[in-house]
Amino acid sequence: MNERLRSAARRRDWARQWGPAAALIAGLLVLWEVGVRLTDAPPWLLPAPSAVASAFVDAGPQLWQHTGRTLVETAAGLVASVVTGVALAVAVDLLPPLRRAIYPLLVVSQTIPIIALAPLLVVWFGFGLLPRVLVVTLVCFFPIVISTAQGLAAADPDMVALLSSMGADRWMVFRKVRLPGALPAALSGLRIAATYAVMGAVISEWIGASQGLGVFMIRSANSYLTARLFAAIALTSVLSIALFGLVVLLERWAVPWYFAARREERWEEMR
Repeated sequence: MNERLRSAARRRDWARQWGPAAALIAGLLVLWEVGVRLTDAPPWLLPAPSAVASAFVDAGPQLWQHTGRTLVETAAGLVASVVTGVALAVAVDLLPPLRRAIYPLLVVSQTIPIIALAPLLVVWFGFGLLPRVLVVTLVCFFPIVISTAQGLAAADPDMVALLSSMGADRWMVFRKVRLPGALPAALSGLRIAATYAVMGAVISEWIGASQGLGVFMIRSANSYLTARLFAAIALTSVLSIALFGLVVLLERWAVPWYFAARREERWEEMR
């Protein structure tokens, strides 16, 4: 019986969380369609959602070909940002002087527009895959390193003191307490990075590429094929949402105790 109540509560939570957003999006699409038809707006200026859907079907083969390239850049850049971000977060946690030296530089790096750095990377590394992967890495790097470092710094001091009193060395304390405790924060940073990754790949393709969704967008805009441009934008959003969802699933697999504790808290509040 309790399990049924829990399942019903989860369904209500899901409907409460996503229902309003889904209803709003559906309503906006209907208003968009009706508005375009009533005003008889030219397709090159504002295509109706139905025209965008038709363009998506018509340009399907081209879109999927460009999407494959963008996904390769996104995946490679995201993996590189995770490896470098976690490594730097661990380094600044273990070495306080390095933390004081690196943190200001990390903040300053976020004041530089990535669209300004992308041409420099093309000049330095050419028009191949590497500069576009670097753009994605730079876009995703900051939230990962900051979230991971904060998670490591927020380790339970009582647990750290307990293991230290039992003779555990620094590495064991890090492996048994600090790293597991930092996983929720690190994965939260990865969720944020995942929403930026596809966007970073598209931006890099605007600067210099022969394939990718960014190239498809530019060609569509130059040809006044606005419906295709909207289709590419919609596909970019869908890819970002899907990547976000994958990270959420990874969270539930990697830190099940964290979500179990949150569910128990919600269950106690409902009781």
